[in-house]
Amino acid sequence: MVKEKPKQESISPLTGKQYTIPETIDDKAGIESFCDLHPGKKVVVVQGLGFVGSVMSLVVANALTEEYAVIGIDLPTPFSYWKIQSINEGAFPVIADDPKIEQFYQKARKKKNLYATCDPHAYSKADIVIVDINLDVKKQSNNNGHLEDYSVDLSPFKKAITAIGTSCKPDVLVLVETTVPPGTSQKIVRPILEECLKERGLATDKLKVGHSYERVMPGPKYVDSIQNFYRVYAGTDETSADATEKFLRTVISTDEYPLTRLGNTQATEMAKVLENSYRAMNIAFMVEWSRFAEEAGVNIYEVVNAIRMRPTHKNLMLPGLGVGGYCLTKDPLLASWARMNLFGSEEPLEQSETGVHINDQMPVFAFQYLQSQYTSSLNGKKVLLLGVSYLNDVGDTRFTPVQGIYEQLIGAGCEVTLHDPHVMYWEEKRTRVNNNLDELLKQPYDLVIVTTGHKDYRNNPVLINKLADQQPGFIYDTIGILTDDEINKLKSKHIVKVIGRGDL
Repeated sequence: MVKEKPKQESISPLTGKQYTIPETIDDKAGIESFCDLHPGKKVVVVQGLGFVGSVMSLVVANALTEEYAVIGIDLPTPFSYWKIQSINEGAFPVIADDPKIEQFYQKARKKKNLYATCDPHAYSKADIVIVDINLDVKKQSNNNGHLEDYSVDLSPFKKAITAIGTSCKPDVLVLVETTVPPGTSQKIVRPILEECLKERGLATDKLKVGHSYERVMPGPKYVDSIQNFYRVYAGTDETSADATEKFLRTVISTDEYPLTRLGNTQATEMAKVLENSYRAMNIAFMVEWSRFAEEAGVNIYEVVNAIRMRPTHKNLMLPGLGVGGYCLTKDPLLASWARMNLFGSEEPLEQSETGVHINDQMPVFAFQYLQSQYTSSLNGKKVLLLGVSYLNDVGDTRFTPVQGIYEQLIGAGCEVTLHDPHVMYWEEKRTRVNNNLDELLKQPYDLVIVTTGHKDYRNNPVLINKLADQQPGFIYDTIGILTDDEINKLKSKHIVKVIGRGDL
């Protein structure tokens, strides 16, 4: 008797709805029907429906000076299939504190110019393909979170580009927005597409490949970070650069936010990883100073705010639980890898790599500080974590530093309860998250740990009163959102500790 292959399920982390992934993908009829609704319109296919691609598809569907038919495409995997279904069913797969997301989505629904699929037949209809897929760095860390080694596997990325080349028109514009190692568009993307076209007996002289990295900022300015923000771009040749510029001018407010054209795609790719490496190193720099402040009995927040009065130092970072999200956790490594593997250097970018080493250990440092302040055993203690997203006011759990401290607490034998107003299901940990804070605070906890800076936790007197009414316990703020007045109120009953606050 042949056992049936178990069906794969895809669960929405926003609604908890469960979808069964079909074994065979065939959506040609749906794609053709969608394109027939928009005769004469250029078709833009957005490859990847994550936190960048999904919102980019909305911006293109609501372009400023041209009407596009937009198809979002992603893989039929447990992590992605629910997004495709949600878009077509009327529920956008991203929740953030930006009303424009829902406004743009409803406008696209009304115009019927946004469709989602996982069938690569979509590439055959595309005049423009925007690449917004993941390009991961695989890290090997020790038990203390110290980065010992890493590797960049371009195989999935190459496979995605090949999927485009296997079906696309010979005159397509492929615009890479994904953060890639410098050299990728010229040395990897274009050669793959040209080879695919040759295998299909098609000319390659009209192919256009551009690169314009995204600066997406999930949160209250999510849409504006795409539509109303500065863009840097380049092409693998002048024709590609011109085509990229022409397209960007239709979707971005370039009169107010002028485009910046660089000499080649290596330059734009370097700009992206340098931009993020600078920020990652700025954050890493504050780690050791936070530790110093804790040892010296100093409030590092008032120190930093005093320094920020100097205009040249306004971007000095504050301490926190750690770096999360898809960019700062890996981009410095992409740059270092590219230097050695695509440009032949034997020297890594050592400072950039060190910044990642330090940032990856921040959740471990946060846990060690907790252990130093919580004098009894953590085994069996009931812990409430406030926030699992890596960033305030969005439901983004990618590489969240909360995972590091969560795993440390579980390893210490704690009974951990999770709350987040924007996440119902934590994909990476395969666990559900409670959204009802009022209900959770009816229960007693030994420790309450603030791990994400959602507005639900900031300047919230109701929350502070409910925490103050809890049985005496330990409140640990890992990101410094509690005000002095709130701390003083809570200290009347609880022990309160804040990362970087050696004065408490």
